[in-house]
Amino acid sequence: MSAWIHVMPPHTDTTVRNVRRDFPEWHLGRPHYVLWALDVDVAPVRERMALAQYHLSGLLLDDYVREPHVTLSLCGFPSASPLHDDDFGVTLLKGQIDALRRLAPEPFTIEIGALDGFTSAPYLTVHDPEARIATLRTCLQPPAHPLARDNYTPHVTTGLYDGSWPLDAVRARLAEFNPGAPLRLQISRLSLFGYAAPVIGGRLTRIADYDFTTQTLNGHETGILPFPLP
Repeated sequence: MSAWIHVMPPHTDTTVRNVRRDFPEWHLGRPHYVLWALDVDVAPVRERMALAQYHLSGLLLDDYVREPHVTLSLCGFPSASPLHDDDFGVTLLKGQIDALRRLAPEPFTIEIGALDGFTSAPYLTVHDPEARIATLRTCLQPPAHPLARDNYTPHVTTGLYDGSWPLDAVRARLAEFNPGAPLRLQISRLSLFGYAAPVIGGRLTRIADYDFTTQTLNGHETGILPFPLP
Protein backbone atom coordinates (compact mmCIF):
# COMPACT_ATOMS: atom_id res chain seq x y z
CA MET A 1 0.00 0.00 0.00
CA SER A 2 1.20 3.45 -0.81
CA ALA A 3 1.29 4.74 2.78
CA TRP A 4 3.67 2.13 4.13
CA ILE A 5 7.28 1.20 3.43
CA HIS A 6 8.23 -2.35 4.33
CA VAL A 7 11.37 -2.47 6.48
CA MET A 8 13.74 -5.26 5.56
CA PRO A 9 13.12 -8.23 7.93
CA PRO A 10 16.14 -10.33 8.90
CA HIS A 11 15.23 -13.53 6.99
CA THR A 12 13.81 -12.11 3.76
CA ASP A 13 15.85 -12.98 0.68
CA THR A 14 13.91 -11.04 -1.98
CA THR A 15 12.43 -7.59 -2.39
CA VAL A 16 8.68 -6.99 -2.16
CA ARG A 17 6.98 -6.70 -5.55
CA ASN A 18 4.80 -3.60 -5.86
CA VAL A 19 1.87 -3.50 -8.28
CA ARG A 20 0.13 -0.54 -9.86
CA ARG A 21 -3.49 -0.94 -8.82
CA ASP A 22 -6.11 0.60 -6.60
CA PHE A 23 -6.13 -0.57 -2.94
CA PRO A 24 -9.82 -0.33 -1.95
CA GLU A 25 -9.28 -2.72 0.97
CA TRP A 26 -6.95 -0.09 2.42
CA HIS A 27 -8.54 3.26 1.56
CA LEU A 28 -12.19 2.05 1.80
CA GLY A 29 -13.24 4.66 -0.73
CA ARG A 30 -11.58 7.53 1.13
CA PRO A 31 -9.99 9.72 -1.57
CA HIS A 32 -6.91 11.23 0.09
CA TYR A 33 -4.14 10.38 2.53
CA VAL A 34 -2.26 12.99 4.58
CA LEU A 35 1.23 13.09 6.10
CA TRP A 36 3.75 15.47 7.64
CA ALA A 37 7.08 15.63 5.82
CA LEU A 38 10.18 17.71 5.18
CA ASP A 39 10.03 19.15 1.68
CA VAL A 40 13.37 18.41 -0.03
CA ASP A 41 12.11 18.94 -3.58
CA VAL A 42 15.03 21.06 -4.76
CA ALA A 43 17.16 20.73 -7.89
CA PRO A 44 20.20 18.92 -6.38
CA VAL A 45 17.98 16.31 -4.69
CA ARG A 46 15.87 15.85 -7.82
CA GLU A 47 19.06 15.29 -9.81
CA ARG A 48 20.41 12.72 -7.34
CA MET A 49 17.04 10.97 -7.26
CA ALA A 50 16.98 10.78 -11.07
CA LEU A 51 20.52 9.37 -11.12
CA ALA A 52 19.52 6.76 -8.53
CA GLN A 53 16.48 5.77 -10.58
CA TYR A 54 18.64 5.42 -13.68
CA HIS A 55 21.16 3.34 -11.71
CA LEU A 56 18.32 0.98 -10.69
CA SER A 57 16.78 0.75 -14.16
CA GLY A 58 14.91 -2.51 -14.63
CA LEU A 59 14.11 -2.92 -10.94
CA LEU A 60 11.57 -0.15 -10.36
CA LEU A 61 7.86 0.31 -10.92
CA ASP A 62 7.12 2.65 -13.81
CA ASP A 63 5.64 6.13 -13.35
CA TYR A 64 6.76 6.82 -9.78
CA VAL A 65 6.37 10.63 -9.70
CA ARG A 66 6.23 11.45 -5.98
CA GLU A 67 8.34 14.49 -5.19
CA PRO A 68 11.42 14.15 -2.93
CA HIS A 69 10.41 14.38 0.73
CA VAL A 70 11.28 12.98 4.15
CA THR A 71 8.16 11.59 5.82
CA LEU A 72 7.98 12.38 9.55
CA SER A 73 4.48 11.32 10.56
CA LEU A 74 1.63 9.51 8.85
CA CYS A 75 -1.64 11.28 9.66
CA GLY A 76 -4.27 9.17 7.91
CA PHE A 77 -7.36 9.77 5.80
CA PRO A 78 -8.81 13.26 6.43
CA SER A 79 -12.34 13.08 7.81
CA ALA A 80 -14.81 15.57 9.23
CA SER A 81 -16.21 12.77 11.42
CA PRO A 82 -13.44 10.26 12.17
CA LEU A 83 -14.64 6.68 12.39
CA HIS A 84 -11.67 4.42 11.63
CA ASP A 85 -8.35 4.27 13.49
CA ASP A 86 -6.60 5.68 10.43
CA ASP A 87 -9.01 8.61 9.97
CA PHE A 88 -7.49 12.05 10.52
CA GLY A 89 -9.72 14.72 12.05
CA VAL A 90 -9.38 18.33 13.10
CA THR A 91 -8.86 17.40 16.78
CA LEU A 92 -5.74 15.40 15.97
CA LEU A 93 -4.42 18.13 13.68
CA LYS A 94 -5.05 20.82 16.30
CA GLY A 95 -3.15 18.73 18.86
CA GLN A 96 -0.20 18.49 16.48
CA ILE A 97 -0.16 22.23 15.81
CA ASP A 98 -0.38 23.01 19.53
CA ALA A 99 2.52 20.62 20.18
CA LEU A 100 4.61 22.28 17.46
CA ARG A 101 3.98 25.71 18.97
CA ARG A 102 5.07 24.46 22.39
CA LEU A 103 8.19 22.91 20.88
CA ALA A 104 8.97 26.05 18.80
CA PRO A 105 11.40 24.21 16.47
CA GLU A 106 14.28 26.13 14.96
CA PRO A 107 15.78 25.70 11.47
CA PHE A 108 18.28 22.86 11.18
CA THR A 109 20.48 21.11 8.64
CA ILE A 110 20.24 17.60 7.20
CA GLU A 111 22.44 15.73 4.73
CA ILE A 112 21.18 13.51 1.90
CA GLY A 113 23.61 10.83 0.83
CA ALA A 114 23.90 7.43 -0.79
CA LEU A 115 21.47 4.67 -1.72
CA ASP A 116 20.08 2.13 0.72
CA GLY A 117 16.80 0.25 0.76
CA PHE A 118 13.83 -1.33 2.45
CA THR A 119 12.33 -4.53 1.07
CA SER A 120 9.81 -2.60 -1.02
CA ALA A 121 11.74 0.54 -1.96
CA PRO A 122 15.21 2.01 -2.43
CA TYR A 123 15.95 5.35 -0.83
CA LEU A 124 18.55 8.07 -0.40
CA THR A 125 19.89 8.16 3.13
CA VAL A 126 19.23 11.12 5.43
CA HIS A 127 21.70 12.18 8.12
CA ASP A 128 20.34 14.38 10.90
CA PRO A 129 23.34 15.25 13.10
CA GLU A 130 21.31 17.15 15.70
CA ALA A 131 18.51 14.56 15.92
CA ARG A 132 15.91 17.22 15.12
CA ILE A 133 13.84 14.79 13.07
CA ALA A 134 13.38 12.49 16.05
CA THR A 135 12.26 15.46 18.16
CA LEU A 136 9.72 16.54 15.56
CA ARG A 137 8.41 12.99 15.23
CA THR A 138 7.86 12.73 18.98
CA CYS A 139 6.02 16.04 18.87
CA LEU A 140 3.76 15.01 15.97
CA GLN A 141 3.29 11.35 16.82
CA PRO A 142 3.16 10.63 20.56
CA PRO A 143 2.66 7.01 21.68
CA ALA A 144 -1.12 7.50 21.78
CA HIS A 145 -1.21 8.46 18.09
CA PRO A 146 -3.24 5.78 16.23
CA LEU A 147 -0.52 5.37 13.58
CA ALA A 148 2.48 5.58 15.93
CA ARG A 149 5.42 3.46 14.79
CA ASP A 150 8.75 2.60 16.39
CA ASN A 151 10.60 1.30 13.32
CA TYR A 152 11.46 4.55 11.58
CA THR A 153 14.38 5.45 9.34
CA PRO A 154 14.51 8.95 7.79
CA HIS A 155 14.85 8.57 4.03
CA VAL A 156 13.99 9.94 0.59
CA THR A 157 12.19 7.24 -1.38
CA THR A 158 13.50 6.98 -4.95
CA GLY A 159 10.97 4.48 -6.29
CA LEU A 160 9.26 1.15 -5.65
CA TYR A 161 10.52 -2.30 -6.66
CA ASP A 162 8.37 -3.94 -9.32
CA GLY A 163 9.63 -7.48 -8.78
CA SER A 164 10.82 -9.99 -6.20
CA TRP A 165 14.51 -9.44 -6.79
CA PRO A 166 17.28 -11.30 -4.85
CA LEU A 167 18.27 -9.04 -1.97
CA ASP A 168 21.97 -9.83 -2.16
CA ALA A 169 22.07 -8.66 -5.78
CA VAL A 170 19.99 -5.59 -4.98
CA ARG A 171 22.19 -4.65 -2.03
CA ALA A 172 25.27 -4.95 -4.23
CA ARG A 173 23.71 -2.69 -6.84
CA LEU A 174 22.72 -0.13 -4.23
CA ALA A 175 26.29 -0.10 -2.92
CA GLU A 176 27.67 0.52 -6.44
CA PHE A 177 25.88 3.87 -6.68
CA ASN A 178 28.33 6.77 -6.40
CA PRO A 179 26.36 9.74 -5.09
CA GLY A 180 29.20 12.20 -4.63
CA ALA A 181 29.36 14.47 -1.60
CA PRO A 182 26.39 14.62 0.79
CA LEU A 183 23.81 17.27 -0.06
CA ARG A 184 23.40 19.71 2.83
CA LEU A 185 19.93 21.23 3.14
CA GLN A 186 18.66 23.88 5.52
CA ILE A 187 15.22 22.92 6.86
CA SER A 188 13.08 25.87 7.96
CA ARG A 189 9.56 24.45 7.69
CA LEU A 190 7.49 21.32 8.07
CA SER A 191 4.87 20.54 5.43
CA LEU A 192 1.49 18.86 5.57
CA PHE A 193 0.99 16.97 2.30
CA GLY A 194 -1.81 14.94 0.81
CA TYR A 195 -2.02 12.54 -2.10
CA ALA A 196 -4.67 10.59 -3.98
CA ALA A 197 -5.06 7.33 -2.07
CA PRO A 198 -5.82 5.12 -5.11
CA VAL A 199 -2.63 6.19 -6.96
CA ILE A 200 0.58 4.41 -5.96
CA GLY A 201 3.58 6.74 -6.17
CA GLY A 202 1.43 9.71 -7.23
CA ARG A 203 2.23 13.37 -6.73
CA LEU A 204 2.02 15.20 -3.43
CA THR A 205 -0.23 18.22 -2.86
CA ARG A 206 0.91 20.81 -0.32
CA ILE A 207 -1.86 21.52 2.20
CA ALA A 208 0.02 23.70 4.70
CA ASP A 209 3.47 24.66 5.95
CA TYR A 210 4.52 25.16 9.55
CA ASP A 211 7.16 27.90 9.48
CA PHE A 212 9.93 27.53 12.07
CA THR A 213 10.84 31.23 11.99
CA THR A 214 7.36 32.58 12.72
CA GLN A 215 5.87 29.45 14.40
CA THR A 216 2.78 29.84 12.22
CA LEU A 217 0.78 27.47 10.02
CA ASN A 218 0.32 28.78 6.49
CA GLY A 219 -2.41 27.00 4.57
CA HIS A 220 -3.02 26.43 0.87
CA GLU A 221 -6.48 25.93 -0.61
CA THR A 222 -6.52 22.34 -1.90
CA GLY A 223 -9.91 20.91 -1.00
CA ILE A 224 -8.24 17.85 0.54
CA LEU A 225 -9.16 18.59 4.16
CA PRO A 226 -12.91 18.40 4.85
CA PHE A 227 -12.45 20.81 7.75
CA PRO A 228 -10.74 24.21 8.19
CA LEU A 229 -7.16 24.44 9.37
CA PRO A 230 -6.93 25.27 13.10
